[in-house]
Amino acid sequence: MSEETPILEIENLSISFFVRAGEIPAVMDFSCKVMPGEAMGLVGESGCGKSTVALGVMRDMGNRGKITGGTIKFMGRDMGDMSDDELRDIRGSQIAMIYQEPMASLNPAMKVGRQLMEVLEIHEGASTKDAFARSLEMLEDVKLPDPKRMMRSYPHQLSGGQQQRIVIAMALLSKPKLLLLDEPTTALDVTVEAGIVDLIKDLGKKFGTSMLFISHNLGLILETCDRVTVMYSGEAVESGTVKDVFDRMRHPYTQGLFRSIPLPGADKNERPLIAIPGQLPLPHERPYGCNFGPRCLHFQTGTCDTREIPMQPVPQHSEHFSRCERFTELNWNALPDGLSTHPPTQRGKEVLRVDNLKKYYDVAASSMLGGRETRTVKANETLSFTAHEAETIAIVGESGCGKSTLAKVLLGLETATDGTVTLNGEEIQSTGIEDRDTKTVAAIQMVFQNPFDTLNPSHTVGSQIIRTLEKFDIGISKADRREHMLKLLDLVKLPREFAKRMPRQLSGGQKQRIGVARAFAGAPQIVVADEPVSALDVSVQAAVTELLMDIQRESGTTMLFISHDLSIVRYIADRVIVMYLGHIVEQGTTDEIFAPPYHPYTEALLSAIPIADTSVEKKYVVLDGDIPSAMNPPSGCPFQTRCSYKNKVSDGLCEREVPPEQQLENGHAIKCHLPKAELDSMEPILSFSAKESDQDIPAP
Repeated sequence: MSEETPILEIENLSISFFVRAGEIPAVMDFSCKVMPGEAMGLVGESGCGKSTVALGVMRDMGNRGKITGGTIKFMGRDMGDMSDDELRDIRGSQIAMIYQEPMASLNPAMKVGRQLMEVLEIHEGASTKDAFARSLEMLEDVKLPDPKRMMRSYPHQLSGGQQQRIVIAMALLSKPKLLLLDEPTTALDVTVEAGIVDLIKDLGKKFGTSMLFISHNLGLILETCDRVTVMYSGEAVESGTVKDVFDRMRHPYTQGLFRSIPLPGADKNERPLIAIPGQLPLPHERPYGCNFGPRCLHFQTGTCDTREIPMQPVPQHSEHFSRCERFTELNWNALPDGLSTHPPTQRGKEVLRVDNLKKYYDVAASSMLGGRETRTVKANETLSFTAHEAETIAIVGESGCGKSTLAKVLLGLETATDGTVTLNGEEIQSTGIEDRDTKTVAAIQMVFQNPFDTLNPSHTVGSQIIRTLEKFDIGISKADRREHMLKLLDLVKLPREFAKRMPRQLSGGQKQRIGVARAFAGAPQIVVADEPVSALDVSVQAAVTELLMDIQRESGTTMLFISHDLSIVRYIADRVIVMYLGHIVEQGTTDEIFAPPYHPYTEALLSAIPIADTSVEKKYVVLDGDIPSAMNPPSGCPFQTRCSYKNKVSDGLCEREVPPEQQLENGHAIKCHLPKAELDSMEPILSFSAKESDQDIPAP
């Protein structure tokens, strides 16, 4: 095979699924190629066909899936001409796939070492001794601590990040020519994600592996890929180098994706996010002509709906293609008409005060075996902060840092071990939700992460909102409550007809809007939003984010926004609280948190943000190890086991003592032993360079 022969070449691929109702076309006229050593990104909304393309390459579409047109060539050979034995031979050896959920690839009943060794024994006929040695070496390559212990462990004994590293090791053991990655970091914390992405890039270079990287995260695509293909409703709509597609996009859908995500410099008052209107069409409801037409701001009758639109080359852009009839005549820098700006919200009086809050759990160390020994889990440790009317406070940190425990105490689902929580001057930390009066329950409400789990599938949307109104004693009659329910649907910008719908008839974004409607039904003073947009596509994220802010501006509600996505935090929050292992390690205004001085953990979090902007230059700080267990926290500073600055503090102070909170300016506080001079000398994590424009492209 010559250097010019693509590792993977897909031409005019069509894939359909055949069900009782008939044929469902999932992928149509899809083409892309991946050259040796190249990483190709595949992006688009859920349901656009990204994973189906990968499954088509693996020939893993089940009994109902079938390739109905086009070809897939691997290293110059048409895979359609390969026998089942040949396909079986190259799967796992020359083509490997890493799935979103690592436990989907691991056998819970087998030790990790045995599962790794099987790859070499089956595909290469390696001896047990050789397979063991090479598996151990690969675990060192994926930077897992104590590889011998890992080999002896079962998957459930490892963290999510460690499980994903095991899956990566398994995929790379036979040094495949092509690696397919289907959302490999979606379920991981942002710091773990940064380590995995760094690992994938390094190993790709080491082994010369080509990659097809499927993701909805444009920032990850920028950091990992050379080229990108954007998919919409089963079709590729734009393809080119990452720089061309990111900086000189030539399809309205690509533009819509970028306008839906908060990039550095975005201002929630001056430059709101612009959600893509409408929804992805169902396969049997695709329009004639441009599939994106019904949602496109540039749609033109008589131009965009007269033929099936092919991919067309973009003039002066090498290997850049767009499936748009009008891309040469559009002004790609113009903003849509009717964008509304808002004056900055003025925060009001203090509504919530948390002082030295502690929440401990006593758990049996070996409860499954009937042991009596107990250990204490310190979920929250001396938390202190205030919240004011009309203010958005973001609470950020890795899984296990205590964010959700804090939310449970505020809501009364748990009671505090020590400290105080004061709502409008009244202490509520020791009063469980069953003992709180209706007014207090209504005052603090929650929008949950997963909209699918918060609605009763057996009741209509309207009846569930009315039930909430009844609980909060709102309305004097059924008719009054029904009218109030309809106004809540208006508030979350859903048609009133949705009151009669069942949850199964709603999309994920529509369900989350119902969750928002229920949260605001009792006119709450505080809304705790726990990862409210993380389960949604980027365009739906933009719509729900703007909805939350619009309601907040109108009602003056305080919002506690729990998130691991620092890009959206930077956009939405007025103040930020950074938590680590139960402690607040830094808090301040959003501008203060995103500029030095930083707590070392904040610095690592900021470095881990994947940013979909080619003008951003980032200082990389990858954390070693996993967050320690709250059941067995380290002595001294909770972050000292992962901190690269520890050697700058003398006499082992970090290992011995919990650091005091250093008060800087305007309420900016950092819990760290580093002297102020050292904090002040920190360099910015993010810096900006000038973007290349179309004018910079030399004339042909």
